Amino acid sequence: MLVMDTWQYFVHRYMHQNKFLYRHIHSRHHKLVVPYAYGALYNHPIEGLLLDTVGGAISFLVSGMTPRTAVFFFSFATIKTVDDHCGLWLPGNPFHMFFQNNTAYHDIHHQLYGAKYNFSQPFFVVWDKLLGTYMPYKLQTRADGGFEARPTNE
Repeated sequence: MLVMDTWQYFVHRYMHQNKFLYRHIHSRHHKLVVPYAYGALYNHPIEGLLLDTVGGAISFLVSGMTPRTAVFFFSFATIKTVDDHCGLWLPGNPFHMFFQNNTAYHDIHHQLYGAKYNFSQPFFVVWDKLLGTYMPYKLQTRADGGFEARPTNE
């Protein structure tokens, strides 16, 4: 998990910092200001290759996991990523209970004011906190039901 998080954080952040890569590669994913589940994998093929395929291969090789473990790990990572992009804060969701990097955390990143924050994906927020790109949030109840993630000044 740490290897994948490290790879994803630095490649994802670089795609935001490099104007060419953002404009021609990563901006496709950020056309989704309001995330939805299938949008997790809505990206340019080069982005998918760099973030998911290369990152997955490095995670697999560095960790020494078995092929069977890899099937479970990458299935779990994909489900987690889809959940992070679903835009829903569902009661009892185990991902929200065990991971700070969750639906609300990633929703902040997809908002216009959050595009330079919360790069971490898919498990932990350690790189954001260590490198000053962490944007804390709180959940506000919406008048018409549900919740909305809003940044705070913590």
